[in-house]
Parts: sequence; structure tokens; C-alpha cells
Amino acid sequence: MQSPRSVAGFWILATMLLVSVASSAVPSPIYPVYAAEWHLTPLMLTAVFAIYVAGLLLSLLIAGRLSDHVGRKPVLVVGGLGVAVSLGLFAVADGLGALIVDRIVQGVSVGLLIGALGAALIDNSLERHPALAGVLNGVIPPIALATGALSSGALVEWGPAPEQLVYLLFGTLLVLLVVALVVVPEQVVARPGALRSLRPTVSVPRASRRLFRSVAGSLVSSWALGGLFLSLVPSALGAVFGIHNHFAAGALIAVVTGVGALTGLAIQRVDTRKAVLLGLVALVLGPIVTVTFVVMPLLPGLVVGSAIAGVGFGAGFQAPLRMLLATAAPTHRAGLLSTIYVVSYLAFGVPSVIGGFLEPALGLVPVLAGYGAFIVLAALVALVLQVTSKDAAEVEEAAADEVERTATGSVRTV
Repeated sequence: MQSPRSVAGFWILATMLLVSVASSAVPSPIYPVYAAEWHLTPLMLTAVFAIYVAGLLLSLLIAGRLSDHVGRKPVLVVGGLGVAVSLGLFAVADGLGALIVDRIVQGVSVGLLIGALGAALIDNSLERHPALAGVLNGVIPPIALATGALSSGALVEWGPAPEQLVYLLFGTLLVLLVVALVVVPEQVVARPGALRSLRPTVSVPRASRRLFRSVAGSLVSSWALGGLFLSLVPSALGAVFGIHNHFAAGALIAVVTGVGALTGLAIQRVDTRKAVLLGLVALVLGPIVTVTFVVMPLLPGLVVGSAIAGVGFGAGFQAPLRMLLATAAPTHRAGLLSTIYVVSYLAFGVPSVIGGFLEPALGLVPVLAGYGAFIVLAALVALVLQVTSKDAAEVEEAAADEVERTATGSVRTV
């Protein structure tokens, strides 16, 4: 029977994943305040966003496999304290330079955390609900983005000290969760190769390679859509609809991420291939409806488009993640999760940065339309590949069989 300590550890890890990912969305609703106070241009804010993504990706590439060698808890302590420090730095930021430093620290720390947290969650799976860890790995990130955006938007709009309070709250929570890690059992035995694992690589366990290629398009299109809604769509509220309420921007993000989280929960018993196909169809329709009603413009239509996009965000990420995690041996989980997040955050960040650089010259609506077209094209390509490729369930089953045969099989760079 599973010990109470192990059960408590599972929920501590789940909460830490929620708070750490939520913290990455906290600055977004505050950017307009910074822009007005410090005379920042959209190009400057895009650079701040790009710095965060670069720091996160660099951390994933270098330290993504580290916890497979030294254990989960040392990596979680360093990453958790790093995110808390970054939030403290945000609370005392006084200009563009400070924002850049804060976002670098935050990006590196979140990158260090997310792979190790996801792997630790699976290591400490609940015996009564063994599949829950995989489900939460897919559901928590969109819930977290909604939580961070909503809480930040609400405190900026109605709370005291809008540039400090939300950072202090999330930073305090993270410090408390780092202390609570003492309860979490360490399931990974330290093994040689820690320094060698720091060589920047994108690695996939042999048992997961074939499936990874099959579902990569779904990961790309779903996270590109997430980048669209966190970077450009909220700006349309002010520029197109004349809505400048900070909570409204957070609420629009929460429509996408909240529906995404609910979709992830709803499909947990659905055949994974059908779930991926559902996600890809929604990833085609969601951006089309959203951009159409921005161009018209019609606010209720924008909300409907956001909800459809949320279905795509949830199913397009959660179903492939669930499939891939089922194929990874314990000693390769953090590395696989880090690779998944590298692909996802590249799709999340690169189009957003390009859009931010093009927006001053082309205008918000044309850039938003072009961004939406990119997501639709990526989802259509992935959809065609899914329909015409070998049944994904067979691929998943074959990969799971290989895990059983070679639990400590080799990992290659892709």
C-alpha cells in the first residue's frame, strides 16, 4: 500500500508544477503598465519575451536530463528557488534592463524545473490512479497559464501595488513548496553521467522515437496557438475592440487555457488517436474563427473562436504527451519531457517573436492573420500525416513493448 508521505509528495509536486508554470504568465497582463510607465515600445516588449523563451530553451537543452542522473529533488530545489528569486526581482524592477534580467532568470529556472517536475510526478504516481500523473502533466500547464494570467490581471486591475503584489504572492508560494519537498520521496538513484548530460542535446529514448515523429506536428501547432493567444490576441482587445481592462486580457487567455485544461480532462478515457485528431481539427477551426471575428470585428465571435482554439490546445498537447510518457523508461523520463517542451516552446516562442517584430511595420491585424494562417497550415499538415500514417495506437503499443524489453535502452540525439 502506498505510504501517506508518497501520496502527499505527489500532490506537492503537482502544486509546484502549477505554481511554477503559472508564474511564467504573471508578467503578461502587467506589460501594458510597464509600457506606459517606462515608455516601452512593442518591439522592446517582444525582446523581453524573446529573452525569456531563449533562457528557457537553453536551460532545457543543457539541464533537461540532469535529474535523471542526480535525482529529482536537487534540481527541483535549485529551479524552484530560482523562479522565486526571479519573481522577487520583478517586484523591484525599475526599467527595461531589469525586466530583461528578470526574464532571463525566470526562463532558465522554469526550464530547469518543468522536465524534472513532470518526471517526478510520474515517479510518485498514485497507486490507486496510476494514469493520473500522465493526465496532470498535460492538464496542469494550461490550467497554470490561466491561473497566472487571471490572478495577475485581477490584481493589476483591482488590487494594491499592481507591480509587486502578484509577484510576492507567487514567490512566497514557491518558497513554501520548495520547503515542502522534504516530504517528497526521492525515487531516482544517482547514477554516473551527470556532467556528460549537460552537453546541449535534444534527445528521445529509442522506444519513443517513432511515436515522437508521429505526434510532433500536433505539439507544434497546439503550442504555436498558445503563443498567439498570449502574445497578440489580447492586444486586439484594446486595438480593435477598445477594451483596455487588464482583467479582460487575462480572462481571454483563460478561455483558451481553461477550455484546454477541461478538454484534457475530458479526453483522458478517449482513444489517443481520436483525441489527437479532435485536437488537430480544432486547431484548424479555432484560429480561422478567431481571426475572422477580429477582422469583422465581433467580440462574441472572438470568444467562441477562443473556446474552439482551447479544445485544440488541450487535445493537441495532452493526447500526444500521454502517449509519449507511456513509452519512456524511468531513467529517461526527464530527458523526454524536456525534449517535448523544447519543441513546444520553440513553437510557442519563435512565431510570437517574429509577429512582435513585424507588428510595428505591418499592423496588428495583418500579423495576427498571418500567425493564424501558420497555425492552420501546421495543423493541416499534421492532420494529413495522422490520417495517412500507420495507426498511432499500434505505434504506441510497439513503443511500450520496447520499453519493457529495454528499460535502460540507449538514447540518441535527434
